[in-house]
Amino acid sequence: MRALVISGGGSKGAFAGGVAQYLIEEKNHEYDLFIGTSTGSLLIPHLALGHIKKIHSVYTNVTMASIFNICPFVVKTKDGVDIVTINHFNVLRQFFKGKRTFGESKGLKKYIRNNFSLSDFNKLKKLKNDVVITVTNFTKNESEYKSIKDCTYEEFCDWSWISSNYVPFMSLVEKDNFEYGDGGFSSLVPIREAINRGATEIDVIILETEVNMNKTVIGKNPFSLMIDLFRIALDQVEKHDIAIGKLMANNKNVKLNLYYTPTKLTDNALIFNKEVMKEWWEQGYEYAQNKSEVMSDNR
Repeated sequence: MRALVISGGGSKGAFAGGVAQYLIEEKNHEYDLFIGTSTGSLLIPHLALGHIKKIHSVYTNVTMASIFNICPFVVKTKDGVDIVTINHFNVLRQFFKGKRTFGESKGLKKYIRNNFSLSDFNKLKKLKNDVVITVTNFTKNESEYKSIKDCTYEEFCDWSWISSNYVPFMSLVEKDNFEYGDGGFSSLVPIREAINRGATEIDVIILETEVNMNKTVIGKNPFSLMIDLFRIALDQVEKHDIAIGKLMANNKNVKLNLYYTPTKLTDNALIFNKEVMKEWWEQGYEYAQNKSEVMSDNR
């Protein structure tokens, strides 16, 4: 049983799309199970349907306005470097409305529904392979995994959106009397869940470098500092998930094929730049191709 696991990573999901495209179209990998977290959850329904061109278009045409109906920050470019500053008006508006998040991502919810139709859902649900989305139940302080087999169309779209909500910068969602947000807070790289569901070989796309050689630059203002601190915390979740996944794979004789980003793509994956994301998609495809050639030469 072969599985594809895609980690969280915001805009870096474009790189994962390129890797997955090569594995599916060129290596002809057929997956029985697709599991995604955050940005990975947005990719996997389309990949399972074989709609590569469609999801490429979705990822390379998304903008900040597509994601946020209330954007909590302003992105300025200085000397070719993106600088994140707080959008005081929007954040204060959220505060006076009694909201607990700095921004709202209802635009993303609409974007998901506009690009994944009821017809797509029905086709996907009839397939033998399973598509599973990772979310974090904040009320219970645990991860949950939502299979398309157990969902209606409305529920599946909601879970896809919830999985990608990077609280407190995006929406905190109440559903079924629980509060939910980004799956990455509890299971950023859900290798363990793939193994628990019976996978014997797993292609894992990890949207971070295997070894960090760069000096971490901490934000120059309180808002960007908060973003950086969340990123550092999630890096630790990622390392834990991979370590546990490798241990389980070794104990259960599961083959893991790990695809990291070869270089650091960005310090802020909440910045959605269409042109940059197009480049990342191409880089992901080329990286998977080169890695595949190296693996073949070593056999």
